[in-house]
Amino acid sequence: MKINKTLTQRFGLGALALLLVAALAFVMTRTGPLAPVRVSVHQVAEGTLTPSLFGIGTVEARRSYLIGPTVPGRVLRLLVDVGDTVKPGQLLAEMDPVDLDERLHALDASIARARSTGAAAQAQHKDMLARREVAAANARRYIELGEKGFISSGVVEGKQQEQTSADAAVSSALANIAAAGADLRRVDAEHAALRQQRSAVRLTAPVAGVVTSRDAEPGSTVVAGQAVVKLIDPASLWIRVRFDQGRSTGLAAGLPAQTVLRSNPRQPLAGTVARIEVVSDSVTEERIAMVAFEPAAAQPATRGASLSVGELAEVTVTLPTTARAPLLPNAAVKHLGKQTGVWRLAGGDLQFVPVRTGATSLDGQVQVLEGLKAGDTVIEFSEKELKADSRIKVVDSLVGGKP
Repeated sequence: MKINKTLTQRFGLGALALLLVAALAFVMTRTGPLAPVRVSVHQVAEGTLTPSLFGIGTVEARRSYLIGPTVPGRVLRLLVDVGDTVKPGQLLAEMDPVDLDERLHALDASIARARSTGAAAQAQHKDMLARREVAAANARRYIELGEKGFISSGVVEGKQQEQTSADAAVSSALANIAAAGADLRRVDAEHAALRQQRSAVRLTAPVAGVVTSRDAEPGSTVVAGQAVVKLIDPASLWIRVRFDQGRSTGLAAGLPAQTVLRSNPRQPLAGTVARIEVVSDSVTEERIAMVAFEPAAAQPATRGASLSVGELAEVTVTLPTTARAPLLPNAAVKHLGKQTGVWRLAGGDLQFVPVRTGATSLDGQVQVLEGLKAGDTVIEFSEKELKADSRIKVVDSLVGGKP
């Protein structure tokens, strides 16, 4: 009896051990390191993509104006403040004219004097013309008398000399007229230049705009070209956007864009790529483009939008639709060494297939140019990194941790 009891215990322990080994093997092959890697698959299909580019930018003014004097001076008064809307020709500020008004009065007197000198030269010319006519008549008469022998040749020569002197006097009067005219023109030019300098101390708005800054206050001294007031044209606002160089293939002027302002994320604004900058940022590896807003008449949403210079904006540019080609999710593209490809599943076997990709859409779809065809099955997601000899188990989804 004792032997039977011992054998029974041994058989029980052996069965328990076998059960534990079986359980351990089951755990290792199902959930342990020997378990197959759970994967989800995707079947490649042909289609077209409408790729998009996403970038972050800031609102800027295409046309801004720095209003300042052309000569050094002191600010006399400032008539506008930041945020004011101004009209073309409106006076914004005025510089101290110093002695410009007195110099203009002096030039006015010089102009009057030059005109008087010109009038005197004209009167002298008329007098010289009358004297020349009398001298010419006397010379003719004395020449006739001399030819008849009534007077001597010396008297005749004297009258001819008087005629010559009268001609010279007329020429001198003409020269005085020309000199007086030249003096008048010179003084007029000086007067016009001084008037222009006088008008330059009045700083006016070249266009309709909004004042963005006051860079000098009354009483402060500024140099030539220094801005006193800055204006922007609110109708010329656009966005300076940065795009990743590696994804910017196809970016061109004229493409449609959608802009979402940080201040109003629920009201997207339509726009167009206006210009691609020829200089990119080599440090951040970004291309820079300018995106203009569509006119307010074309999109009523802009009527309630408040645009501010310097505000951040999210811009999405729609690129041209691609040709038909195999498409697959971006998650399926892997990098094995220096190769880019996908894990293709054929007849239950895994094979890494190098591919050449093309355009990518913002929803994660990738265009395959070479390496795959429609109908191929590729691994989209996997629990672990795959190898050619990996054991796999295809599940519907890996979300939630269980098939």
